[in-house]
Amino acid sequence: MAEVERHGFSTDNAFAIRIALEEAMVNAIKHGNGLDPGKKVRIEWKVTARRAEITIEDEGPGFDRAAIPDPTHEDNLDKPSGRGILLIETYMGGVQWSRGGRRLRMVKENVS
Repeated sequence: MAEVERHGFSTDNAFAIRIALEEAMVNAIKHGNGLDPGKKVRIEWKVTARRAEITIEDEGPGFDRAAIPDPTHEDNLDKPSGRGILLIETYMGGVQWSRGGRRLRMVKENVS
């Protein structure tokens, strides 16, 4: 986030990146690595004045993105969790899942 601030991202874009990054890290630690302290989460980033690209990879078994329930479906509205992926995909302009769901690449363009 220091790089995002250093490169002058707007307040709205910095907020979007922070939310997506926090959600992705929590998902990687909790769901990906199963809170196993012996497993690592790797984070790489490249930030310029025009764009932020962040990659997060865990050491878990992965997941099928298509199998994740839609949190906006009526049956899921009252559930206290399950919105992280929706937030990531909503706030970031480009999202790609790879390596069986263990790796997430997120991109945010710095536009006003």
